[in-house]
Amino acid sequence: MMNAINRLLFTKIDNSPLLIFRIFFGILVALECYGAIATGWVKRTLIDPQFTFSFIGFEWLQPLPGWGMYAYFCVMGTLGIGIALGYKYRFSIISFTLLWTGVYLMQKTSYNNHYYLLVLISSLMCFFPANTNYAIDANNNEALRKNEMYSYIKWVIVLQLFIVYTYASVAKLYGDWFDLGIIKLLMASKADYYVIGDMLQQEWVHQIVGIFGILFDLLIVPALLWKPTRKIAFFISIFFHLFNSIVFQIGIFPYLSLAFTVFFFEPKTIQKIFFKSKKTYSKQYTTVPSFKNTVLFLGSIYFVIQVCLPLRHHIIKDDVLWTEEGHRLSWRMMLRSRAGKIKFQVVNHTSKDKHIVNIDEYLTAKQGRRIAAYPDFIWQFAQHLKREYAEKGEDISVYAKNSKVSINGKPFRAFINPKVDLAHAEWNYFWHNEWIYPSNSQE
Repeated sequence: MMNAINRLLFTKIDNSPLLIFRIFFGILVALECYGAIATGWVKRTLIDPQFTFSFIGFEWLQPLPGWGMYAYFCVMGTLGIGIALGYKYRFSIISFTLLWTGVYLMQKTSYNNHYYLLVLISSLMCFFPANTNYAIDANNNEALRKNEMYSYIKWVIVLQLFIVYTYASVAKLYGDWFDLGIIKLLMASKADYYVIGDMLQQEWVHQIVGIFGILFDLLIVPALLWKPTRKIAFFISIFFHLFNSIVFQIGIFPYLSLAFTVFFFEPKTIQKIFFKSKKTYSKQYTTVPSFKNTVLFLGSIYFVIQVCLPLRHHIIKDDVLWTEEGHRLSWRMMLRSRAGKIKFQVVNHTSKDKHIVNIDEYLTAKQGRRIAAYPDFIWQFAQHLKREYAEKGEDISVYAKNSKVSINGKPFRAFINPKVDLAHAEWNYFWHNEWIYPSNSQE
């Protein structure tokens, strides 16, 4: 058994896939960061809001004032170029990982699964020897130059992708996907697209998307691993990810997904395509490194977390589709559309005043659309109001009045218990928050 593990994980193979992935990865994250500035994402998400919805527990991570976030993203983009060039690689990848993780945790109004995937992949890349060739570091230090890597590097990436795609597929196995309801909602907002807008509203397109979405996510990693299906799976991947890029406009995620495919092809094939002058490493012998136990220990912990984290909503009371508890970090992609209504009532125990808050005075339009539909947003805003009044020496209670939510276009139903003082309610990080009405509530 141990010999099989050693052969699987500690055989030395050609490092061409890792080298070209480093280049692709660096270019893509640089485009993501510079593009966030150019498209106005940084301004809309991190500069314009006077109050930022961070991940709960990370309220201390706040956007830099003034032009600070533009500089922040410029630095990340430059680090991306450093990664691609293999220049001071360890510094570049570790710095990028820390800065990107900071951005990810400081705001969730524009939450996207690929932001989380970037945190994971960049964290893994911190430990990979991706600068040992076709890198400025290797050119400056001949002792660093190598043509091989341990095979566990490939399998770490493959297993991570298998987890992502498998959970994404399984999550689609529910009623609103099967009856195409959520797909129709997603496509309805694309009706004005040039040329393809009308086509995207057709029933047959929805049926293809519904079936293909499940099967692609479930089978793509095995199909890429198996040599007889690898090429056709690769071309299907190109179509699938370009379709997602054009229709859903989800940034670099489709192209990052395509970049991952280099790990599924034979290293010799990658070397012939991208590094024709590079010496091919073809010995492929197993050598157990001194850090084997560390790799196995840390790898086991990491992947146990990756397997268990997306399952946590199954042990949390009620339906994740309703409560949202356990939704994030679970690869539940494009599964629901939420809309909400809410009024925040402030009861001032100091002045004996009672009034409804005008949320437009506090939040941007996008934040306003989010706050009524997500319980953590609702609770955080109540905490923000509590702190604001406390700075004036006033004690308040905050109640969610007329809180209703619609999931996937269904009728609005009561969401938050209006009798609970959210300013003094505790947020349960790991279990159900009882002030959220049950999904079967008759309220």
